[in-house]
Amino acid sequence: MKKTIIAVCLLAAFTIACKKSKDPVPVTYPEETFLDGYLNQTGFAQKVTNLVNSGASEFGNEFVPTVKGSITKLTVKLPDANAALRITIWDKLTNAVLRTETVNVVSANTTYIFDIADLALTKDKEYAITMNSDDWYNRTKNDGTNATYPITVGNIRITTYKYANGSAQTYPTINPINYYAGDIAFVFQRTE
Repeated sequence: MKKTIIAVCLLAAFTIACKKSKDPVPVTYPEETFLDGYLNQTGFAQKVTNLVNSGASEFGNEFVPTVKGSITKLTVKLPDANAALRITIWDKLTNAVLRTETVNVVSANTTYIFDIADLALTKDKEYAITMNSDDWYNRTKNDGTNATYPITVGNIRITTYKYANGSAQTYPTINPINYYAGDIAFVFQRTE
């Protein structure tokens, strides 16, 4: 009887151990940002001109996440300080504002990372990130030729660069492909 009880206990322990080993291990994905890869792939990292007090524009990139995830931080670098830089995340299909953040860029030529409340993004849905500023880096290729879109960096596919003149929070419609004005991006955290 004692041997039977020990055998049953061992079998139960073995069953629990096997069940636990079959439970999926949670996966933690690394944070990603696309700006450096985008600038390198387009060639727009080759030539940079600082523009300060050059007239306000709403400008940035349209993009598609290729996996489900969230924007967790915003990144920006300007050639001048801006105590109230407006950054907007848009739904491209409807041109609706999904999130507006106002950030303080204290110093010129410094990359800032701003924590925000996570903004969930749907896989294969198109969005845009823009900022409104009269200061930016104008980036081109040395030979002035066009970029070819889309550009994929990690799990983000950049479909184009766009801008609109003025300080209004307006979805940009002008689509040059021979330069990029920025630098605005985000930190993306894949969730599945």
